[in-house]
Amino acid sequence: MTEQATSLRDALSAAAIALNETSGDREQAVRRSGELLTAGGRVDAAYTREMLAAVEEFGPYIVLAPGVALAHARPSPAVHGVAFSVLTLDPPVAFGHPENDPVRLVIGMAAPDDESHMEALRQLAELLGDDARRERLMTATTAQEVLALIEPAQGKETNA
Repeated sequence: MTEQATSLRDALSAAAIALNETSGDREQAVRRSGELLTAGGRVDAAYTREMLAAVEEFGPYIVLAPGVALAHARPSPAVHGVAFSVLTLDPPVAFGHPENDPVRLVIGMAAPDDESHMEALRQLAELLGDDARRERLMTATTAQEVLALIEPAQGKETNA
């Protein structure tokens, strides 16, 4: 999408953020991440089932850094726009990854196609690559704190 790339901030609403929640296991954490994506309004409940099926089939591949999982599935008709969710877990949950467990931060991601989410994903990678900002994201206590942390990931954009 060359005309208007979806930014991470545009793809994440306050309704899609839940902090310091208790989750019994990986399945519950992924399910909750999907519920948050649905709460954001761009994803149908069927996508949550697709995310759970992907984790069941492929295992803990979604745990991409120490304490961080990116819950997602393939692009789907159940997705009506690029959407992200943020879920922090207290206590952290084992996802079955040999090096990066336990998971404290679950980012949910949904895309209707293979390209429209790439800018938002780039911004997420920038955010998670900054150790201090990643730690602040993992320990945030309000949705507004999370949204404020995401703003710097917009690159050179200015606030209008």
